[in-house]
Amino acid sequence: MHIGLVGLGKMGGNMRERLRRAGVEVTGYARDPGVSDVQSTAAMVQALPAPRTVWVMVPSGEATRDVVRELADLLSEGDLVIEGGNSRFSDDVQLAAELGERGIGYLDCGVSGGIWGLDNGYGLMVGGDAELVERAMPVFDALRPAGPREEGFVHAGDVGAGHYAKMVHNGIEYGLMQAYAEGYELLAAKDIVKDVTGCFKAWSRGTVVRSWLLDLLVRALEAEGDLSSVRGYVQDSGEGRWTVEEAIANSVPVPVISAALFARFTSRQEDSPAMKAVAALRHQFGGHAVESIEVPADAPQAPQEAAAAQAGPTSGTGAVDG
Repeated sequence: MHIGLVGLGKMGGNMRERLRRAGVEVTGYARDPGVSDVQSTAAMVQALPAPRTVWVMVPSGEATRDVVRELADLLSEGDLVIEGGNSRFSDDVQLAAELGERGIGYLDCGVSGGIWGLDNGYGLMVGGDAELVERAMPVFDALRPAGPREEGFVHAGDVGAGHYAKMVHNGIEYGLMQAYAEGYELLAAKDIVKDVTGCFKAWSRGTVVRSWLLDLLVRALEAEGDLSSVRGYVQDSGEGRWTVEEAIANSVPVPVISAALFARFTSRQEDSPAMKAVAALRHQFGGHAVESIEVPADAPQAPQEAAAAQAGPTSGTGAVDG
């Protein structure tokens, strides 16, 4: 089988290599001429035998939409586009409809495996017509992990179902990572615990919390020690937000995933405005101490701040709430 692949970054480049190792011929295109097999998307399409199959592996959103719409002008009736990035499932429905008007097939494929997929294989979640899925099965079989197909591949349902499944997968991932992270912080905070890394490593075989994510945390702790060189700033790719949005739309409670998403937002704040408000409220009703940010001595004070400074802490029964 011979396919085209648009996007040869960390994931796309490794996928090209894994496909080639499995005997699938790949003509890849990327804007970087140093990694691209051809000079343009059009040249890639021309190199493929009909009916053509093109896998798209570029950032979700406008970049994916632009590539798919460019392919719509280059491909012919009977050809197939597989969107393997992290598109929102609603985008899949729209793109499939646009390609369908020209007789071009469309599959969406959620891909999990990261930089380890080259050697370990990728978990694949596919949405779209069953006949198209079967047609592309040699590609899916080459990319998925070794072993039973159903343990690394699923035809999840209609167009959009593959990326919907990957969205939920990533939401679960948020919750799992946050739980491990909170456990790490609690162990590190307790003075009687002398080997935090060892605790996590001891959980990696036989315990109910063992997982590949746990193995990766052990790997990070062994490499970084107390993580003092790592900044606690965590970005999100968007899928956690989409998971929470879908939970709201379908009246499904997802408190763990929601909390994990909001924890990431907190990680990006140098000084939380919300926590400033909580500190100020605790001072107002209970006289709790407030840590001040240093300001110039001649900076003007608001009247209520000046009065509070003169009066000192609230007297009486002390704190009535926490």
